[in-house]
Amino acid sequence: MLPSERNNSGATFTLLGFSDYPELKVPLFLVFLTIYSITVVGNIGMILLIRINPKLHTPMYFFLSHLSFVDFCYSSIIAPKMLVDLVARDRTISFLECIVQYFLFCIFVVTEAFLLVVMAYDRFVAICSPLLYTVVMSQKLCVTLVVASYAWGLTCSLTLTGSIVQLSFSGVNRIDHFFCEFSSVLALSSSDTHISQLLLFIFATFNAVSTLLLILLSYLFIVVTVLKMHSASGRRKAFSTCASHLTAITIFHGTILFLFCVPNSNNTRLTVKVGSVFYTVVIPMLNPLIYSLRNKDVQDTVTKIMTMIPHVKNVRHN
Repeated sequence: MLPSERNNSGATFTLLGFSDYPELKVPLFLVFLTIYSITVVGNIGMILLIRINPKLHTPMYFFLSHLSFVDFCYSSIIAPKMLVDLVARDRTISFLECIVQYFLFCIFVVTEAFLLVVMAYDRFVAICSPLLYTVVMSQKLCVTLVVASYAWGLTCSLTLTGSIVQLSFSGVNRIDHFFCEFSSVLALSSSDTHISQLLLFIFATFNAVSTLLLILLSYLFIVVTVLKMHSASGRRKAFSTCASHLTAITIFHGTILFLFCVPNSNNTRLTVKVGSVFYTVVIPMLNPLIYSLRNKDVQDTVTKIMTMIPHVKNVRHN
């Protein structure tokens, strides 16, 4: 065991969360509980719908099922603890619990960013090379792209988490956030954090820039291809198939870029917390809604299931 690990065994963290606004505890608890409930039902429901309907066994829905799984996971890593801290007096979290929370959170957030790139590539192939779609987007390639997304998320998380474990923490540390966010934890260390900060900058910049560039490149080819179409209905249909994905990308990357642009000062801590709530709790709820509300296949599956339920009840009753 490293000396830093022995020193950290007794370290604890207090997540301040929204404790500066005690009058908002109950309203925030009810709002976040509702959002998290919708997130769980929406994402698990989306996964089950895709599994149930053979018509949805396509590359696009394969990626969407993993996006729903990732949304469910990283929301569940953050939301339950945040809900407990809103009503509990003791908001402490051990060093190990804090590290595990960040480790898991980092895996799924990075994975989500690259799954959105994979989905952009899927749309690019579907619109720019429709005749080759089934050949290019083979099952082997789809699995490879998804596994690569998870693998890169794990790599980033292991590297960043490993850099935190090497640092020293002692006593009770107050984190001005509602979860163990990397920069907030680094600020409490008594060790030299330059390497950890450099690693965070490298990974965050690479992930943000590379995913955005790949998505923009995919959609540049898509727009060029769509504009060359002679049929107005064909253009509408092509843009319609991208609408849900574009909405999800805009919300996710828009929030991440917003948080990057917020200056690091005490006056903006509330802004950072609100932005963090959006991408840790709200976005995982919105994604299944975005894809279900704009997707006829998903809507048809839900309608079919809803019409079958009364029939099943009648059969059982008889």
